[in-house]
Order: sequence, then structure tokens, then C-alpha cells
Amino acid sequence: MTAQQTFYVLMGGIAAVLALASGIGAVLGRRAGEGARAVVDNLNARIRAWWVMVGVFALAYLLGPTATIVMFALVSWFALREFMTLTPTRPGDHRALSVAFFIAIPLQYLLIARDWYGLFSILIPVYGFLLLPSLSVLAQDTGDFLARAAKIQWGVMLTVYCISHVPALLLLDIPGYEGRNALLLFYMMLVVQLSDVLQYVFGKLFGRTKIAPVVSPSKTVEGFVGGALSATAVGAAMWWITPFSPLQAAGMAAAIVLMGFLGGLVLSAVKRSLGAKDWGRMIEGHGGMMDRMDSVSFAAPVFFHLTRYFFTP
Repeated sequence: MTAQQTFYVLMGGIAAVLALASGIGAVLGRRAGEGARAVVDNLNARIRAWWVMVGVFALAYLLGPTATIVMFALVSWFALREFMTLTPTRPGDHRALSVAFFIAIPLQYLLIARDWYGLFSILIPVYGFLLLPSLSVLAQDTGDFLARAAKIQWGVMLTVYCISHVPALLLLDIPGYEGRNALLLFYMMLVVQLSDVLQYVFGKLFGRTKIAPVVSPSKTVEGFVGGALSATAVGAAMWWITPFSPLQAAGMAAAIVLMGFLGGLVLSAVKRSLGAKDWGRMIEGHGGMMDRMDSVSFAAPVFFHLTRYFFTP
């Protein structure tokens, strides 16, 4: 089976699951009483958003690697905008923010398109780290300078550098896996997003013990364990679309799940410190772009470098 045929099979399976979920949501919507109405409405909003997100992802795949890279560049742009909207800046930071939005994002993704791993891997952690506060200091505004510089650094690292590791999977030269890297990208996104969904479901059904009630009241030990084991099992079962053996796929999925969980928890702490429930309202039922990419921002670089270290020459 070719990579494209495999992708069609996977998309067909996801469409079938979403169609079933939509049907269940419609039935629940008709039967829900006043007490459960809000929960059912939120569930249906999430299902509708998933239809849109899967459709956009499928379209980007069909249009080719360039479209996928452009799509994630836009994801980084919207995510960075949300991050900076919730973390107020001062006029002295405008030069640094302009460079982040209009130079760092395009350049980072251009390096992926040009397959320039050496510079892609250090552009933001080294040159961005040094340049952005240097631009801010030229405004001679020293008020809360350390906190302001740290916010910009964090925002760019999370929303640009970390998220850019998703399309960077297309760069990897894995022996015997030529022409199938888009499936690896699909695998990573599937596991991390499925883990989020399953942790939510298990938490609602069986959750009793809070993991970090101050940071994220909805996260429970039961939800994490049930969702993590289920997502890891799915990742292991999907080994056939990856360059991994079943055992290796389980290990990779476990790493994705763990890092995704930590990403969600850390970004929840950031939101709580800012007094916000969601990063934005861009995606119905899901909050903002960063609410969907918080887990990805931690999982993607770890998955990319594990794959590069163990599976490329």
C-alpha cells in the first residue's frame, strides 16, 4: 500500500469515527435535560471543530509538503498572537515582537522547506535568544525588563520553535521509509490529540483524584492513567504506518503522551497565572489555537529528536 493510499484509509477511519460521534452527539442533544445541556453542547461543539481541523489537515497533506509547512507557520502565527495577547507587553517590546512575527516565523519555516536542519535547530534558541532582548533594550525601558524579555522568549520558543518540529518531521531521512514522512507527522498528531481526548473522557467517567487541582482542576490521576495507556496502545497498534516496530511504537507513543500531558499542565499554569481560562476563542469548543497546541508544543520536539537520533543515519 502506498503512502497516499494509507493516508486515505486513515482519513476514512477518522471520518467514520467522527460521523459516529456526530450521531451520538445529535441523539444526546435531543435527549439531554437542562442539567446536562451545557456538557452536551460543549461536546457537539468539539466534534464540529474536529471535523474542521481534520479537513484542514487532510487538505494540507493533499496539497503537498509546502502546504503543510505553510499551515503550521500560520498555526505558529496565531498561537504567538494569542500568547502575546494574554501577556501584555510595552512599547519598548514592539521591535522584538515585530521581528518575532515577521522574521522569526517565516525564516524558521523557510529553513524547514529548504531542509536546512543545522540552522533550523539553533536559529531561535541561539540567535533569537540573543537578538530579541537586544532589540527591546534599545528602547531603554527597564521596567520589568527581565519579566518582559522572558515572556517574549517563552512565547517564541513554545509557539514557533517547538511547534515547527511537527512539519520538521518531513526533513528526516529514515532508511526504508522514503516518501512516507507525512504519515509520521500524522502519527504524532494523532497520538497527542487522542491522548488529550481520552484523558478528558476517562477523567469525566472515572476521575476522582486530582493531580494538580490549583493548576488544572479537571486533570485526574484516573483520567491521565486511562487516557495515557489507551493512547499508547493506539500508538503501538499504528506501528505499521511508522518506521518503528510495535514495541518501539509503544515507547514513542508513551513519550508523546507524557510530554503532551506535561505541556498541557505547564501551559495551564501559565493561563492560571494570567487569570485566563482559555488562550482564545478561535476554535469553537476548544478555546484558542494554543489550547489545541499546548500538548503538541512539548511533544513535537521530543518526538522529532528521538526519531532523528535512533532512526536516521
